[in-house]
Amino acid sequence: MTRSRVPDTSAPHAVIIGAGIGGLATAARLSGAGLRVTVLERHGHPGGKMRTMPSAAGPVDAGPTVLTMRPVFEDLFAALGTRLTDHVTLHRQHLLARHFWPDGGTLDLFDDPDANIKAVAAFAGARAGRQMRKFSERARALFEGFDAPVMQSPEPTLAALTSHVLRHPHLIRQMAPNKTLAQLLDSSFSDPRLVQLFGRYATYVGGSPYHVPALLALIWQAEVSGVWVVEGGLHRLAQALADTITAHGSEFLYDTHVDRILTEKGRAIGVTLQGGAFLPADVVVFNGDPRALATGALGPGLESVAPQTAEIPRSFSAEVWAFAARPSGPDLAHHNVFFRADPKPEFDALMQGRRIPDPTLYVCAMDRGLPAAPPTLERFEIIANAPSLQEPQGPEEFTACQTRTFRTLARFGLDFDPLPGPDALTTPPGFDRLFPESSGSLYGQSPHGTMAAFQRPTARTPVKGLYLTGGGVHPGAGVPMAALSGRHAAEAILTDPTSISPSRPTATHGGMSTA
Repeated sequence: MTRSRVPDTSAPHAVIIGAGIGGLATAARLSGAGLRVTVLERHGHPGGKMRTMPSAAGPVDAGPTVLTMRPVFEDLFAALGTRLTDHVTLHRQHLLARHFWPDGGTLDLFDDPDANIKAVAAFAGARAGRQMRKFSERARALFEGFDAPVMQSPEPTLAALTSHVLRHPHLIRQMAPNKTLAQLLDSSFSDPRLVQLFGRYATYVGGSPYHVPALLALIWQAEVSGVWVVEGGLHRLAQALADTITAHGSEFLYDTHVDRILTEKGRAIGVTLQGGAFLPADVVVFNGDPRALATGALGPGLESVAPQTAEIPRSFSAEVWAFAARPSGPDLAHHNVFFRADPKPEFDALMQGRRIPDPTLYVCAMDRGLPAAPPTLERFEIIANAPSLQEPQGPEEFTACQTRTFRTLARFGLDFDPLPGPDALTTPPGFDRLFPESSGSLYGQSPHGTMAAFQRPTARTPVKGLYLTGGGVHPGAGVPMAALSGRHAAEAILTDPTSISPSRPTATHGGMSTA
């Protein structure tokens, strides 16, 4: 149970721009530490990319669909003196995903390592089962070996990571230095379908398995450790967190557009809103694509913040359908993946800024995996990988996207009645409008290359009193990673000697004195 409280009006004031999971996580921890917190959100709801679309069957998730790394969120609610399960109902998915191939093969994977070995052996033979065991052991070793020095570390460095690996030399072989994820998988599995399946985890961070480092094999361990469906949709988690933060004394202002982050003598002093109003702050936290700071979209004096984001290529985007329909065809789980025969032409096309007519498709059957039987009219989210924003797209793009999506699924015998219309589709230009300066990318800068993890911005910036959080910041994309970035930002604010000293600005902005 959450106890409401009134914040101390003399406490330092933190203004957080954006109510995505990173902003919410930062707000939770700062509010729990006694700061006055105001969260400014340009949309009418919390969650950021954890968003929904309306349908005849109710809201449909149009972003992330499940919860992984549950302890991250239990810890987050604990910072507010409450429990995760007091606010949302979670259903563990023992069946993690159902996979389909054009040759008629299907494979279910589970949250039980032994069950996966048996399933893979039945699917591809005893040798594949043994390979699955070894790969799972490698993924677990990588996750356990790099969780603390990379994901949990607020500012990982190559020197610190090298020192860690030298102290744990077994990690050298496991991490397969200088290999891509695809190269590691090629040497791990003899069946190309398994190479394809686990290579798809590169898309979780907006990348290609032919270009991301082999270390990302650890994603499998994060998934096999537990996947939970939030009853009602993952957006319920964002709303529950916002409600709990509000009950703790923080303020949320929705449909509020920030025009500029203002600085004085190298320190952030507040923000101006669209229309000219000035909101002073002792600390400003930006939960948006950090590229917006580097490009000057939020005003001058911020060019030194995350300058690499203006130069490094962007990660992939997606074409996302969110709709309600009556399905017919193969039996669906909550998570389903319909693979094309050969993955490489699709990733080659994405790297060149192109789409192909028969992509691999992810289908979330939102009403499956719950205690109750699914209704006749079910909610679905379908995702195809897409390049980030290249050129403006015309109305004919809807027809092309609808054709390549639903014609591909029809080849597997999966049909929907009715087919969704244009309002159910979000493409890279739409994401660019939703999330300014993102170039339509969903995962920030590209994760490609051995050094990608060390090139992301971190919570601290060269501008005093200005901090970053969100999926575009270390430790990277994904709901649990964005939540961890919020912890990093809050800890930086609470431990930096001058971060929460009142700034007492003396300038006048938008007709409101700040003295």
